[in-house]
Amino acid sequence: MARHEVTVIGGGITGLAAAFELTGGARPLGEDGPKVTVLEASEHFGGKLGATTIAGVVVDAGPDGVLARRREAATLLEDLGRADLLVPIDASGASVFARGQLRPLPDGMQLGVPTSWRTLRSSHLLSTAGLLRALVDVVAPRPASRGHLQDRTIGGLVETKLGHEVVATLVDPMLGGITAGRVAEMSAAAVFPQLLEAGQERGSLMKALQGQMAAAAPPPPPDGEPRPVPPAFVTPVTGMHSIPTLLVEELTRRGVTFLADRQVTALRRRGGSDPGWSVDTDQTTTSADGVIITTPTDAAAELLRPHDVEAASLLDQTEYSSVAVVTFAFPKANLTLPTHGTGALVPPGTQHRRGPLDGRRYLTTAVTFLDRKWPHLATKEMVLLRASVGRIDDERLASLNDDEVIEIVGLELAELFGTMPAPIDVTVTRWMASLPQYRVNHLLRVGGIESAVDRLHGVEIAGAAYRGVGVPACIASGRQAAARLSELLARG
Repeated sequence: MARHEVTVIGGGITGLAAAFELTGGARPLGEDGPKVTVLEASEHFGGKLGATTIAGVVVDAGPDGVLARRREAATLLEDLGRADLLVPIDASGASVFARGQLRPLPDGMQLGVPTSWRTLRSSHLLSTAGLLRALVDVVAPRPASRGHLQDRTIGGLVETKLGHEVVATLVDPMLGGITAGRVAEMSAAAVFPQLLEAGQERGSLMKALQGQMAAAAPPPPPDGEPRPVPPAFVTPVTGMHSIPTLLVEELTRRGVTFLADRQVTALRRRGGSDPGWSVDTDQTTTSADGVIITTPTDAAAELLRPHDVEAASLLDQTEYSSVAVVTFAFPKANLTLPTHGTGALVPPGTQHRRGPLDGRRYLTTAVTFLDRKWPHLATKEMVLLRASVGRIDDERLASLNDDEVIEIVGLELAELFGTMPAPIDVTVTRWMASLPQYRVNHLLRVGGIESAVDRLHGVEIAGAAYRGVGVPACIASGRQAAARLSELLARG
């Protein structure tokens, strides 16, 4: 019996994870598996899991770690036989620029939502009016104004319960920063379903979140000894960019064909009684019994439009934000940084109050102390800082060149941390239209897309635009799509 042929469109982490699952995952299928071809429009496999070199040190140009409680990345490395690469974060906590200075974030928050009024008060993050408004959730909690719904905006839900200051100072900089979006438009059901559940109770939001945390905590060990606190984040000691490298090496050994710099131009039925597909690029045509599309939604919509207008229309509704990562290497001498945490957040809308940028909004949204966060990056001579730039409602990034971005971010670092020495080196990596926005009722739209695509038989979609933007969610999306397609092909 001839082997099935499968084409994966898109060579980011989702597509590579899909190819890995198609070829057997932890147990390679060899000649019993399908022939897999991965098509990538750029010259680089791995998508946003890329690398940059700063002062001779190779660092991640995209995500630099993953949540430890999401096991998909760790499981993938285990399946590759490289679980030994994972190392835990070496520090905890962060600061936020609030009321004119950097202040440590309070303990016990859930994705930026406080769970204790007393802890919030002791943080000095809010004005007196903001604290009193949040106190309402303790003494006279407001019921959900619309009853039980399938979805609400995160910003609207938290503001109803805790007030605008909590949203602007904590929730928007932390939760909005994950996708460079704004929580005033962000789907609670898709991004933070636990918040939607807690927020639709009649009682206190903070108390409901506390109850969820307590219920999710593991029971104490029978011997009464305290359990070690698991790390919040982990990363490969070789960097997140090494995961695609490991996958390409392993998949090449399995006989997967990789074609870079191949822009897919059309997806066609082979015709007649043949249920298969042809995948056209600007250079080649690939025959396939099954196809997995892992591209951004605009490209996926164009491929699917001739076959299902409904799927294309729903895909067209997804918006993307653009971001940039500015990585600095500073000499350690004469550099003073906060002693607390792994970085700092800047609430959107924060304005400069002095200097050449007076009156303008901050371009920087967050700063990470890379060598403090990941000890394998530490050196004796320099400090590595990474600034994140860009939001869905901030279009300045597209009009600024790299030198202008570096100049503005440098001035903002000086305002946040005090006088900064001249950098040893600095790099800018842009990720344009890279982070999908999950609007209200996002999951309903995704369900519609998946139902429409399912009618095509032999086509699957996967990626960050559907059920999670993080690396673990993308890995899960790719592997699950591959498992569904493998089952379909096995049924003939």
